[in-house]
Amino acid sequence: MGIFEANKSDKLQIADQVVERIEKLILDGVLKVGQRLPSERRLVDKLSCSRSALREGLRVLRGRGVIDTEHGRGSFVAQLSGAESLTPLMHLFSSQPRTLFDLLEVRALLEGESARLAALRATDVDRLLIKRCYEEMVGSHETAQPRDAREHARLDHSFHRVISEASHNPVLVHTLQSLSELTLSTVFASVNNLYCRPVQKRQIDRQHTRLYHAVMDQLPEQAQRAARDHIRSISESFREIEQEEQRLIRATMRLDGWK
Repeated sequence: MGIFEANKSDKLQIADQVVERIEKLILDGVLKVGQRLPSERRLVDKLSCSRSALREGLRVLRGRGVIDTEHGRGSFVAQLSGAESLTPLMHLFSSQPRTLFDLLEVRALLEGESARLAALRATDVDRLLIKRCYEEMVGSHETAQPRDAREHARLDHSFHRVISEASHNPVLVHTLQSLSELTLSTVFASVNNLYCRPVQKRQIDRQHTRLYHAVMDQLPEQAQRAARDHIRSISESFREIEQEEQRLIRATMRLDGWK
């Protein structure tokens, strides 16, 4: 092998290392979907590589569909969940009201485990992020300027998401992220239908507080139970609302003279 071939081989090996390190940052949630990658100069410095090795690594990542590059704007983490191929399936899920309860069952299982792992594995930085999300969510309920349901749902969803990220289980985190749109729809349904009911609203607030303290106090079993109880309680509340609506329909039909 000549010197030029050896230099090329070394460069490709370094580029492979660049690919591996950037993919790990994405998998670990340090770089998130839609987030712009740091500048070329900063990446070269952080990854301790040459510009040519970095550019080769980014080329490989683009080829794999892991990043997208926009002229004049830089490179971004691509949508990793295969949204386009899953669109028909997600449409079917979102169009059928019964799947709301199915999704809540899945959330209870996955978020219960992510809360347990977060209580065991959360770092000081994780706990700081959880604290910020929790305080922002609680503060939004107390502000004199009322926020709309979608904003409340976003804050609620962010609180649950940051706990899942503190689990430090990339497969679990990305599984939950792949359900993000559906999950946000259940959170919005919860906010829209339950926040206006004082009893249910107080119950949700208490459940969030129990979950928060269990994770922050590093109590894994309590955290798992708090997350599961919270989501199962929401499911039960939805079923009660559904039954109320059916009773109202039957009563209205009797009032209108239906037999």
